[in-house]
Amino acid sequence: MEQKKMWGNKPYHSLNYFLRERFGEKIFKISLDAGFTCPNRDGTISKGGCLFCSERGSGDFAGDRCFSITSQFNDIKNMMQKKWKNGKYIAYFQAYTNTYAPIEVLREKYEEALRQEDVVGIAIATRPDCLDEQVLDLLEEISKKVYLWVELGLQTVNDDTAKLINRGYKLDVFEQAIKRLKQRSIDIVVHCIFGLPGETEQDMFKTVDYIAHSGVSGVKFHLLHLLKETPLVRLYEQDKLKFLSQEQYIDIICKSITMLPEDMVIHRLTGDAPRDSLIGPMWSLRKWEILNEIDNTMNRNHYYQGLYFTTNS
Repeated sequence: MEQKKMWGNKPYHSLNYFLRERFGEKIFKISLDAGFTCPNRDGTISKGGCLFCSERGSGDFAGDRCFSITSQFNDIKNMMQKKWKNGKYIAYFQAYTNTYAPIEVLREKYEEALRQEDVVGIAIATRPDCLDEQVLDLLEEISKKVYLWVELGLQTVNDDTAKLINRGYKLDVFEQAIKRLKQRSIDIVVHCIFGLPGETEQDMFKTVDYIAHSGVSGVKFHLLHLLKETPLVRLYEQDKLKFLSQEQYIDIICKSITMLPEDMVIHRLTGDAPRDSLIGPMWSLRKWEILNEIDNTMNRNHYYQGLYFTTNS
C-alpha cells in the first residue's frame, strides 16, 4: 500500500501546520468587526443578504463593532492569553464585506490592525464583486509588507443554488476575482458550504473538484447552520431544507480532502454557530468530537489529502 502522506500528525494540510511552518511558532487568528456592511444587505444588490448569513454578517465570534480595532484586538488577545501564553497573531477581518468601504477607510482599518503588537499577517473576508482596482492595489501593497490572504465566499459552483441562497453573483464574477487576485500574487481562501438546500452529494463534490482545480491557496469547509432570524428559516419551515447527519457530513469531508491538491491549505473542516441562535443541526455543537472523528475516519480508510487529486479535472 502507498505510504500515507502526513502533515505533522494529520493526513491533511491544516492551517495550523502551514502557519507553524511559515512562522516557526503558534499563530492565532483574532476575528474583528470593522463596522462595514454588505452590498447584498444595503440594497446595492439585495436587502436580504445570503439566506444563511447571521445578523452579525457571519462574524458571530468576532469583536464588537462598537469598539475600535485596537480595543477589539486587545480584548480578544487578553482572553486568548489566559489559555495560550505564547504565539503571534493574524488580524482577521471577518464580519460582513471587508473591502466594501471608501479606500481611505479600508486603509485606516487595515493599518490599525497591523500596528498591533505581535501581528504577523492579515486576513480579509470579502465578496468577489467588491474588488475594484483601488482595493486590489491596496491589498497588493499590504501583501508585499506582511502575509495576507483574501477570503471569498463561493459556497457552491451551482448557479441555481447560488440564486436560491441569494448569493448575489454568478460564477464568472468569482472566476474574474480569482484571476485578478492571482495576477497580484495574493493568496486566496475559498469558502464551501455542505448541506445547502436541494444539493446532492454529487453537487457538493462538484464544488470541491472546482475548488481543487481553481489555483486558490486554501479552502474553508462549512456545514450549513440554520440560525434563528435568518431568511433560510422560511425554507426550513416549508420543508425545503434537510440537515445532513453527522455521519454524512464526516463522510463528505473525508472524501473531499482526498480530492484536494497537497499544497492547498485546509483552513477549516467545520464551522461554529452560537448555541443560543442555532436551530440545527444540533450535533454540530460537538465540534471536537466531529474533528476527532474526521481524523479517525481518514486514518481508518488510509485517506490523505491529494490521494484522488488529478491535474485533469
